[in-house]
Amino acid sequence: MKKILLLLFLCSLLSSCVITKGKDGEPGKPGANASNNTPANTFNKELAAKLGADQYGMKSYVVVMLTTGTAKIEDKAKMGELMKGHLANIGKLADEGKIVVAGPFLEKNKENYRGMFIFNTQSKEEAEQWVKTDPAVQAGVFSYEIFPWYGSAALPMYLKYHKEISKENP
Repeated sequence: MKKILLLLFLCSLLSSCVITKGKDGEPGKPGANASNNTPANTFNKELAAKLGADQYGMKSYVVVMLTTGTAKIEDKAKMGELMKGHLANIGKLADEGKIVVAGPFLEKNKENYRGMFIFNTQSKEEAEQWVKTDPAVQAGVFSYEIFPWYGSAALPMYLKYHKEISKENP
């Protein structure tokens, strides 16, 4: 009996959210009876163009994964200065619109990933030039791996709101 009730519940959920099938290789769109009540056409052509969006609202970026470098710096004052420079460089690149996401990983992992950047470029070479401006990378505290990535063209817009919600800047 529980299985039948669960099945009926799931069917009622599915029937309240109609999605039309897109063409092969393209996403579907919410239909007239979609439960999210979002108008089917809210496309903002000017914003899409400003952000460099394709027809799906997406664009290419470059992800840089910071890894543990080869340098072993025992001097805490020197390491503190390198980390201060690292954070200042992130802020500078963000202010210039080059970095759209940056942050550390909170747990150790088998790949030795320490943090990541998402750069607002399609060029791996350009991203590498930018990551090499980091004092901690220059000192060998961090090394890096570079990957092309495809994500929402609206991603850079979150930085404006981050500044409004952070009480302190590290």
